[in-house]
Amino acid sequence: MKKTAYLGAAAIAAFAASLAAPAAAQDAGTIEVKVLGTAVLPNGKIDSIEGGTLATTVEGLGVQTEASDNFVPTVAVEYFFSPNVSVETICCVTAHHVDATAPAALAGGNLVDKIHIIPATFTLKYHIGAPGSIRPYVGAGPTYFLFIKDEVGAGATAALGATDVKIDDTFGLALQAGVDIPLNDAFLLSFDAKRYFVKPNAHFYNATGTEVLETHHKLDPWVLSAGVGFRF
Repeated sequence: MKKTAYLGAAAIAAFAASLAAPAAAQDAGTIEVKVLGTAVLPNGKIDSIEGGTLATTVEGLGVQTEASDNFVPTVAVEYFFSPNVSVETICCVTAHHVDATAPAALAGGNLVDKIHIIPATFTLKYHIGAPGSIRPYVGAGPTYFLFIKDEVGAGATAALGATDVKIDDTFGLALQAGVDIPLNDAFLLSFDAKRYFVKPNAHFYNATGTEVLETHHKLDPWVLSAGVGFRF
């Protein structure tokens, strides 16, 4: 029993030491975890009217929309294949609503309420400069926006008779640029900007389940982040 206890204690001590010991900056196999504050700034304008029983009426009125901004916490995890090449994924949930901006009679009306989005994103990044220095980077990769808890807004109910809304999950592209500033061998400051290109369709339905309107939206958010990272 004593031998087992000693071995267990030694294993725990070795594991703790491995976490405490700083890794060589951005060697192959290095993992970075960042905790960030993130501003999500979508566009949300209608790109086109795709269909529905009220499509012609809505198009004739020149209805236009915008999506609200949001500020959320974000976690990013990055794996380095080499000192200069890495892949990153992010985890967050962001909530928005969509309001009408035109015509004047509808301006300010809430059309879609409580949209929750999970932006599943992977970017391949290239870091400029030597490990351990201030390092700008660029990246690009695919994204898949999952829309959850879509709720119809009071403006859509009043103007369209809509009682339900569904926004399609959508593939898109993310472009990325930023800079990492080392504080020591383990910690860093990070500033990051992403531009997403995502164009989902929104479907509005009345109480009988009839689609009264389908719109194609230019969501295309800017996602701006700043925070701290830990390298191990």
